[in-house]
Amino acid sequence: MTAMEKHQRLVLIIAILASFVSFLDGSVVTVALPAIMRDLGGGLVTQQWVVDAYTLTLGALILVAGSLSDLFGRIVVLRVGLILFGIASLLCTFAPTAEFLIIARAVQGIGGALLVPSSLALILSNFSGAAQAKAIGQWTGFTSVAFITGPLVGGLFVDLLSWRLVFAINVIPIAIVLYLLFRLNQKDEHEEGVKIDVPGAILGIFGLGLPVFALIEQSNYGFANPVIWGSLVVGILALAAFLWRERVAKQPMVPLALFRVRNFSFGNITTTLVYGAISVGGFLLAIYLQQVGGYKATFAGLATLPVTVISILLSPTVGSLAGRFGARLFMTVGPLIAGAGFLYYVFFTSAHPFYWTEILPGVILFGLGMTITVAPLTSAILGAIDSRQAGIGSAINNAVSRVAGLIAIAFLGLVVGEHLALGGFRRGMLLTAILLFAGGIVSFVGIRNVKGAEPAAKEAVPLPER
Repeated sequence: MTAMEKHQRLVLIIAILASFVSFLDGSVVTVALPAIMRDLGGGLVTQQWVVDAYTLTLGALILVAGSLSDLFGRIVVLRVGLILFGIASLLCTFAPTAEFLIIARAVQGIGGALLVPSSLALILSNFSGAAQAKAIGQWTGFTSVAFITGPLVGGLFVDLLSWRLVFAINVIPIAIVLYLLFRLNQKDEHEEGVKIDVPGAILGIFGLGLPVFALIEQSNYGFANPVIWGSLVVGILALAAFLWRERVAKQPMVPLALFRVRNFSFGNITTTLVYGAISVGGFLLAIYLQQVGGYKATFAGLATLPVTVISILLSPTVGSLAGRFGARLFMTVGPLIAGAGFLYYVFFTSAHPFYWTEILPGVILFGLGMTITVAPLTSAILGAIDSRQAGIGSAINNAVSRVAGLIAIAFLGLVVGEHLALGGFRRGMLLTAILLFAGGIVSFVGIRNVKGAEPAAKEAVPLPER
């Protein structure tokens, strides 16, 4: 193995572990929600906030993280994100009340926002061509494993130890990544003259936060309450102002010109639909198995283990095949297969589900569909833009995926009601299937395969003015 290959291998390990922490925490908490509710109180609204507080700050600030990476360097930002994430994880571990936990989760989201774009950008700056596609496939496979094994890990901790230790498990991988960053000894990359779009960041937070608050809290106050409809209106206005700000800012967080690139634009629409579906499906399945089906938390986590196995086995191969044959077919077929898995639950689940016939078939279809989709989706989006914009491109795509989950979870009260029952679960599964089917259709219509090593899709998109 050459020195370059060793260096690339270390970069890949760092990128995977750093992202692993963020993805794991995004899903590990799901299976612990019933236990958190029993210990700290609250119903579906509290469960929604424990999930969405993390996703809200992560989704809103992950765009700022792209600019921070350009300004201070990817490795510096990665280190700060790891330390902040570790501190917030310990605060979650010792949270005395639901409100304290929700605030600590929001701080975790800030740390998480610094991790994913910087780690993926490290891969893009150290790999090229077919090797880059394969590396992205490996990164996607392992980070997807983190997202999907989270419920299993959480279930074991809830049943055998405590839901609080679900948050403490982040400390060890964080320490390992900090050590590996020291070993890497790579010169950091940054650009001169970069400025942070503070007004855009503030508008983005209000534009996301207020509508989410209205959607979650409407079950407590009702839409007729001025607090609810006022928050919704102000949030929508803030979101519109955010888009205007990004259009006129000299150094925007979101260079809107990127969306003139076809694969980048349609790929992010697919991301919105697919990741919104994943968030809803995973959230509801974990709670349904425990609160409706009566299963232990560990079993609720084990229920999705086949997804992990499928992802580990097939993700690198799928990433390589997509690099050779193009992403369109994979991005079309994958969501359709995953959607069929969730549609299965609409017709074949009961109040006392038998795992082998009512749960497992849908899990297998979901795992196969997602494995086929995720690596090609990432490659299509990031391969469509100039390598100099890899940081902001990955930040936008990750923000889109998190915001999609954020809004989807916030909408759940309208779909399933105040308390989850079998009927609400089936309605949620139908919504999940529809979102996935729509993602496959959008990919078929909008994505174009790119020929050659230097794709024409790396169109001359103007970089933000310095």
